[in-house]
Amino acid sequence: MPESSKPQEKGKCASDPTNSSEPVEDPEESIAPERFPPEEEASLLGESNEKKSEANALFSSAKYENAINKYEEASSICPHYLDYELAVLKSNIAACHLKLEQYKEAIKTATESLDGLSRLEKAESKEQETGNEKVKGPDAAEEGEDEAEEEIISSGAQNSAPAVKEETAAETARRKRQDDIRRIRAKALMRRARARSELGGWSNLSGAEEDYKILSATDNLSGPDERLVRAQLRALPPRVKAAQETEMSEMWGKLKDLGNGILKPFGLSTQNFNMVKDEKTGGYSMNFNQNNPSQ
Repeated sequence: MPESSKPQEKGKCASDPTNSSEPVEDPEESIAPERFPPEEEASLLGESNEKKSEANALFSSAKYENAINKYEEASSICPHYLDYELAVLKSNIAACHLKLEQYKEAIKTATESLDGLSRLEKAESKEQETGNEKVKGPDAAEEGEDEAEEEIISSGAQNSAPAVKEETAAETARRKRQDDIRRIRAKALMRRARARSELGGWSNLSGAEEDYKILSATDNLSGPDERLVRAQLRALPPRVKAAQETEMSEMWGKLKDLGNGILKPFGLSTQNFNMVKDEKTGGYSMNFNQNNPSQ
């Protein structure tokens, strides 16, 4: 079920980071996205959330095409740097595509959701590290030492168990944010894995298996999702192997046709070359036989 809550043209920032005279090594990492003033950001996000609520209602009514359009409207309004909010919308769009059996589109939008969450975690991790460096600067360390020297601890307190540190409001908000990110990541992974499995083919089935392996290592799945992941990890390996062998066979067939066309002027054919499979590694080697009797 979609969660309740593309860069937009509406309210587009006027400043252009590309006008900066400073050298930039990696634009995606070095240049922070331009932000709207707080009031404008809140207004845009509120409007985006209204569109999302309408899309959720359309999804619940099984009007999936209309829901996709409404989710995309919400994405176009949402400030482009709000990776979490956009990741939720992309994951919801993937859910709609799954319902419509549009598996390629589901894979694409689920991947966009996951990419947004990765950017968000990377940015927040960097921000947290920067904050810790400020706290652990020379002045802060000296102040901490002075305070420790002035603190008087009784012998009874020294022998008692350490007091449990109360979680600050900032820590609570950070923990909730991390839980939300993990929850949306699990949803997007489940949707991408299913789409890959349904679409089939060696690459997609291998990708689905990798997604399910990641999901199997998470601890926030529901009971039914856990059972589904375990079942898929049992079912996928033979499907992956069969798809690999089929595609390899097709590839060799095409290569033989191409090779025969190239070798014909020299009085040779692909019959002069034998492909031998190593059953232990699954790899192939080629042997040349100039006097092949089948010619």
